[in-house]
Amino acid sequence: MKPSWRKPAGMLAILAIIGGLAALVGSFSAEIGNLHPILQGIVYVFCGLIWIAPLKPLLSWMETGRFRRPFK
Repeated sequence: MKPSWRKPAGMLAILAIIGGLAALVGSFSAEIGNLHPILQGIVYVFCGLIWIAPLKPLLSWMETGRFRRPFK
């Protein structure tokens, strides 16, 4: 079985997604810091979970080479 290059590339893409979103959220930290503490919590929880959205197609691509699983 020949090793696939998609898994290391996918891992790097996941790290890039997380790093990019962390940099984006960090760039808005002054504005977020001016919000009410409850709203800050909501914003940070949302931003902490949003990176999960692109994982399903990315993980599918890493396994199959397609961004969507074929219908069976």
